[in-house]
This record gives sequence, C-alpha cells and structure tokens, in this order.
Amino acid sequence: MRRGLISRSLAELPDAVFEARVVAVQSAMREAQLDALLVYSNNTRPAGVSWLTGFVPYWSEALLVLARDRPPVLVVALTYRVKSWIESTSRVTEVIHTPRVGRDAARLIASAKADAVVGVADLAGLATGIVEDLCSSGPRLSLRDATAMFAPLRAHADPAEIMLATKAAAIAHRALARGSGATLGEFIAAVEGTARALGAEETYVAAAPDLARDCRLRRIENGAQLGESFALRASVAYKGTWVRLVRSFTDKLRHDEATARFAAAVAQLPQAYAFAGFSSWLIEGCRIAQPLAPLLGSRMHEQGALAPHALVSVQASLVIDGRPVLLGAPALLGRHGEAASLLVEPRFD
Repeated sequence: MRRGLISRSLAELPDAVFEARVVAVQSAMREAQLDALLVYSNNTRPAGVSWLTGFVPYWSEALLVLARDRPPVLVVALTYRVKSWIESTSRVTEVIHTPRVGRDAARLIASAKADAVVGVADLAGLATGIVEDLCSSGPRLSLRDATAMFAPLRAHADPAEIMLATKAAAIAHRALARGSGATLGEFIAAVEGTARALGAEETYVAAAPDLARDCRLRRIENGAQLGESFALRASVAYKGTWVRLVRSFTDKLRHDEATARFAAAVAQLPQAYAFAGFSSWLIEGCRIAQPLAPLLGSRMHEQGALAPHALVSVQASLVIDGRPVLLGAPALLGRHGEAASLLVEPRFD
C-alpha cells in the first residue's frame, strides 16, 4: 500500500483550524466577487483541499466546492465504500460521489445560482475533461483563474501547519539518523521502515549513491554501489503536510562546516543571495495543490516568489575541501525582514 492509515486527530487539527481557513478564503472570495471556488485534489496534488478540509485521497480525484456563504462540499470520484472514512477524516458538510467530478460540481453550483462566477485555483492545471464538464453542465457559469487569490492564503503557515511540519521533520530526522546497512538497499529500507513506524503516512527515499561521481538525488529501484560518501533524502508526509530532509554520509568536519554554511544561507531567505557560493540549490513549497512544488532554484529559468511566513523545504549542494556535500531541511520563512528558521538542522551526531 502506498500510504499508511490516514486518520484525523482533533488535537492536532481541531475544527477551529479548518473553520478559520475557510473563513479567510471566503472573505477573499467576497473581495474578488466570486460566488464559488473550486480546488482540485488527487494523490499527487492534495495540498489545497487537505488544507481546507483535511481530506487526503489514496487515489482518484476530487473537487472541493466552496461557496462564499456556505461550508465546503467535496465531490469525489470514489465509491460509497469509503464514504464513512471521508466523513470521519474530513471537515466537509457533504460528500458527493460521482465518476465525473466536474459535471456534478457544476450542477451543484448552478443549482444555487445559474450564472455564478466561479474561481478555480490553478485553472491552467485543471484537466481538460473536467473543464469541459464544468462548461457543459453549467453553461452559464463564468470560470475565472483564482490562483492569485488562493496562493497567498495557502502559502501562509498557521500554527497548526507549523506543528505538523515540525512533526514530519522530526520523523524524517529520526528515520535518517537510523539509516544503516551494508548496502544502499538496507539503508533505504531502514529509513522507510522507521518513518512508517513513527507515523508517516507516506515516505519516499531518494539517494545519490556516490557523491564523488554524481550529486543528483534519485529513486533507486535496483540498488547501487555505495561510494566513499553518499546522500539520502527523505520526503515525509504527516497529516497531509510534506517536508524533505537530506543527510550526507561523509567526513564529520566537512559535514559540520557545510551545515553551518547551509543554516546561514537559509536564515537570509527570502533573499537567496547567500546561496551564491553553493554548487546548486532548490527551494520547494506549496502554491496550490502540489505539496512540494519548485519555487526558486539555481537551475530554474523562471523564479517564483517566496511568501512571508511560508513553510519551504531547502536543498543545496556545496563543495568543502574539494568534496561535495548535499544538505536539505524544512524551514519557516520570517515575516517582512525577519530571519528564516530551520525546523530541524540536518545534523546527525
């Protein structure tokens, strides 16, 4: 199974958290003169809907329908077999099951207002078939791209999301700290097994088996020969919140110097000039639905913007004494000039 059991914790995600997020979005909708908002979700793009409702799909797809004066409704391409699970883990007023989520979402909105103005978060990324169903089933609906409205709200980390990211970072850190074995496969198995045992809903481990030859992190399917130094990256999800953490297995003094330089560069974010001396660097975060979408990086042609008080995951490569070192950790950006802070340092003493 790709995921472990996904359940809701009222202590970690009480109703008040979702209510506050929904109220903030509805307020922005009124300012933008939107009658309804649609947010898409599937197993690779769950972060917008999970932020508003807690719903994280195992598979298939869904559309969240949020009117500006009513609680959210979830339209899912899942059978009634999982209805009770969705209702127990999600903060929604109704769950509609249908094989064509665009058709039934449009009908739901049009039943309240036939000529409603409907914002779609990341309209350009919505599948053509869903857009066609929205248009044919709600011919008088007016679709607008609501990315600019929704993205800043989604990017701002509230205390609940910071707590979940900190928990995910702690899981990733403990998992990488227990990485050991005679082969790369044994290292990866140890990391994945530990992360699952600590409550990770999903974990992926990528590796750079020999840093002297190649610093690229990738999924390893059939094993690889370990070099004198190598790196592992753990991508971990907890309660729908994703982080990445990178550990290099190399000389301790070299690693300590790299860690200090990495932490100093992260502290300067959202200004990225401190990474100028690094071989490469990448900053990922959530804009709409992808939990870890590329935002800024040394190899990106189009640079995005970093929102104040956003959660991001930072990865970087640098050379110390002629040897490459890879590091990565999640961080919380400051507010308007405040220094960014790492949720966990990539140290494994």
